[in-house]
Amino acid sequence: MRILLVEDNRRLSEAVQESLMKAGFEVDPVHDGDGALAAASGQQYDAVVLDLGLPDMDGIEVLKKLRARRDTVPVLILTARDALSDRVDGLNKGADDYLVKPFETEELVARLKAVLRRPARALDAVLTLNNLSFDTISREAVVGASRLGLSRRETDLLEQLIRASDKIVTKKAIESRLYSYEEKGSVNSVEVLVHRLRKKLLAQEAGIEIHTLRGIGYMMTGSKEC
Repeated sequence: MRILLVEDNRRLSEAVQESLMKAGFEVDPVHDGDGALAAASGQQYDAVVLDLGLPDMDGIEVLKKLRARRDTVPVLILTARDALSDRVDGLNKGADDYLVKPFETEELVARLKAVLRRPARALDAVLTLNNLSFDTISREAVVGASRLGLSRRETDLLEQLIRASDKIVTKKAIESRLYSYEEKGSVNSVEVLVHRLRKKLLAQEAGIEIHTLRGIGYMMTGSKEC
């Protein structure tokens, strides 16, 4: 899952980014409101962690602009403002949760996971295709009764492909989803990742095929034999 982290304090941003990545998230850090709105326009995020005290505009203004353009991405607010009125205002403007600074990063990770478990996302909590199932909350993939031992990026790739099953996912979309702004994959990193995922699915006799459309991308389908 991919998170947009909006925090102007560089040291705190780096600490939060490290904790979220250890928890299995891909993270894009930005440091002001304009950067947040631009990032959210060009990339689909699973959640936004939003500081209120930004240098160019209040975080509440960022939140209002996101909601005004009908962006329903879950937003967890970070702030040093601990007054009840501030918390209520943030929630009323469309935030999904509120965490007051200073905080423990373990609590932030737990709250973020809780936001992602809420009923609005419950309908697609477990994705299935033939004998493969993927739990989007626990991040576990299972073939029959056998758990697939996937790396973080293999897991992210599997989720992206199974969500778009029977549809083409472009290589560019995969690269955008798997690598943050500050990372660059090698020229053939996506091909290598797809090869590893195919190999693990085959080893567990998954009824799944990942088709390569050269120069375009990939498509996951259920095997006709299943």
